[in-house]
Amino acid sequence: MLFGEARHSMDAKNRLFIPATQRDALGAPFMAVRSIRGNCIKLFSMEQWEEYIKPLRALPRKLSEETFRYLYRSAAQVTPDAQGRILLTAGLIQHAGITKNVVIVGCGDFAEIWSEEQYQLKMEQEDVESLVAALEDCGL
Repeated sequence: MLFGEARHSMDAKNRLFIPATQRDALGAPFMAVRSIRGNCIKLFSMEQWEEYIKPLRALPRKLSEETFRYLYRSAAQVTPDAQGRILLTAGLIQHAGITKNVVIVGCGDFAEIWSEEQYQLKMEQEDVESLVAALEDCGL
């Protein structure tokens, strides 16, 4: 399970340290892809990635092809190096607006990589009352 927040910096070669607890949960290799719900990068274990894209295979061909193109064109199957760093693609970096500092957030079955600035904006816009109401409607 992926959880917690970690703050790190991307180096000049576009490498980013991934905390050991998250590397262990993700396994090696794992997928780094653009999020469809925000300016961040999502990290999935290979097993969770297959589960995530399974519904896309049932979509009409035109939509599934467009969606796969969007997801895969800057995606990377990554294996951390001996120092625990992964190499991010230019497309992933651009999508997330990363210049240097990032926040890595564990989200259960996946993790997210946010630029520090985008993450701060996201947290400022977080509507906890609406979230609690939606969860209560689900029976939690």
